[in-house]
Amino acid sequence: MINIFQQIQEALQYAFIQRAIIAGCFMGLGCSFLGVFLVLRRFSLIGDGLAHVSFATVAIALLLRAQPMVVSIPLVGLASLVILKLNEKARVYGDAAIGLVSSFGIALGVIIASTAGGFNVDLFSYLFGNILSVSGLEVWMTAVISLLVVLVIVLFYHDLFAITFDEEYAQVSGIKVKRVNKILILLTSLIVVSGIKIVGTMLVSSLIILPAISALQIVKSFRATIVLAGVFAVISVIIGIFASYILNLPSGATIVMVNFLFFIVSFFYRRAKG
Repeated sequence: MINIFQQIQEALQYAFIQRAIIAGCFMGLGCSFLGVFLVLRRFSLIGDGLAHVSFATVAIALLLRAQPMVVSIPLVGLASLVILKLNEKARVYGDAAIGLVSSFGIALGVIIASTAGGFNVDLFSYLFGNILSVSGLEVWMTAVISLLVVLVIVLFYHDLFAITFDEEYAQVSGIKVKRVNKILILLTSLIVVSGIKIVGTMLVSSLIILPAISALQIVKSFRATIVLAGVFAVISVIIGIFASYILNLPSGATIVMVNFLFFIVSFFYRRAKG
């Protein structure tokens, strides 16, 4: 036990660990706060769909030798609006619309990666992420995006709450449902893009889903669920980073596994409580 504490103290001396913890905690908050709304609306897989699209946008950025986040933010945001339009106009239900755009994104990314050589290693790093390699600029970008997500959720809390539980009633009540839906889905695209460097395109959706469903197992209050989801996300990031450092494991995958353990504990807690 003493040795573990010594290793944690040693890890905290490194700037890359400090950057990883700060970026990971901010991203965990943004993902988990959005995740509660998305899970309750049965739209949680949109994170996975947009992550697949971000795979294609990263491939495009690396092909053009551009900054991946600069290319990914507008393109993934556009893809999120396409999913929303397909759901509203083309009578393609949420999960089918996500699958449609997701399959197109992953196929496009694979085609670009296979036809244009020279950046496969970089693309692989974005697939599975490496939170320990985030730069100072990426920390700031993640913090700004996450704080924007939290701020918008606070400002539009009552509207988001209304459309989460009864969209038709919200519309009758005068809430501009389409506008709020656009805000929610664009925020999701932003947080997905900010997360691809940290846990990778293959794992970012789990940070949206797992803290939310873990919190839903324990508390019934909506606000308490959001807060607890944020707590689970932050703690899982911190434990995951230290565990990956000590055990020499992939950091992104370790964070996700810690989140999964929180869900298992929460699930059995609910069962035990009856």
